[in-house]
Amino acid sequence: MSAAANGMATPHPAHHGSGPVVWAAIIAVTCLLLLVFQKVLWLVVPVLLALILYYFLYPAVRSLIYRGMSRDGAASLVTLAFLVLVGIVGIALMPRLTSKLTHWQDTVDRYVQGGTQLLDASLRGLERHSPPLARAKLADTVAARLAQSTGSIADHLEPVALGIMAWTPSLLLAPFLAFFFLRDGRRFKRFLGSAVPNAFFEKTLFLLHEIDRTARAYFQGLINLTILDTVTLAAGLWLLGIPGPLALGLICAVLAWVPYVGSILGGLLVVLVAATDFPSDPSMAYWAIGLFGLVRLLDDFVYMPMTIGKSLELHPLITVLMIFAGGAVAGVPGLMLVLPVLGVVMVIGETIGLIITDPRLMARHRHAKALRRVQASADL
Repeated sequence: MSAAANGMATPHPAHHGSGPVVWAAIIAVTCLLLLVFQKVLWLVVPVLLALILYYFLYPAVRSLIYRGMSRDGAASLVTLAFLVLVGIVGIALMPRLTSKLTHWQDTVDRYVQGGTQLLDASLRGLERHSPPLARAKLADTVAARLAQSTGSIADHLEPVALGIMAWTPSLLLAPFLAFFFLRDGRRFKRFLGSAVPNAFFEKTLFLLHEIDRTARAYFQGLINLTILDTVTLAAGLWLLGIPGPLALGLICAVLAWVPYVGSILGGLLVVLVAATDFPSDPSMAYWAIGLFGLVRLLDDFVYMPMTIGKSLELHPLITVLMIFAGGAVAGVPGLMLVLPVLGVVMVIGETIGLIITDPRLMARHRHAKALRRVQASADL
């Protein structure tokens, strides 16, 4: 006799949203992972770059697969074409970069001097309009403090250069990892799915799909955001007449991957270039500051919601708080890693929360375990 015949409706699993316990676990696991990732940055950074390359190259691989090529062949061809393109661009730019590097110290000193002159001119302009600042001799005090600072620019930049050289072998892992992500990604998903109990198989497929969707949307959104920031800032710098607008725009857009810290460094770079290349016209530096502030506003309120914001579907309050938490827990690496890590952990935590709060699903799992025990002991 059916349940309907007894006057009872068959129960349907209710949808349980993520409660405070699940979200507390998500935040705690995110902070713990940031601490761990900070200790293994030599591996985390290449993996992140490999994921960016993977999602950047995957549409080309998928197109070749649709045209009848095997996955292995498509992954090999696309990766090889990308490496050849990077090699050609590198060889074409090498003479110019080499000539620039031979005078890097003089170039940095010139830009720092230009920024110092702009700061001094700005402070003296404030003193002319503010008697209290003039009586405090603010400009002279700041100039004296800057003059007392010990060490040359080379002393500060040499450790950075050595750090970049030390990271180079690790960064070379990125294209290698991206190739195997393109070639063996589905095999890895099947490997994970085979280890899951049958009762949770559908949820596991959903979980893997959501993790892949979240990561793809985040990194593709990051690429789109970088392109939008580069084009907008380059166009503004070009209109102002500042040299090298495209290179400056790209550098600032990449620096913006690190929240707050990267934006400050990018803005400082633009101001230094404007102050140095137009020493007799301080207004160019002020126009550059205004342009950078406008681009940041567009980035936060227009570009970010259009790209990364749509992918993670996070409340703005949680986003801001987790960025500060990531910086407090793991420093600058935490600022850069907190949003993608939070997005993936959020998907995993919410899915696990749905599983353990679904009584019908847990009953299926217990029933399957009981059937396996009976089957295993049937012929004893």
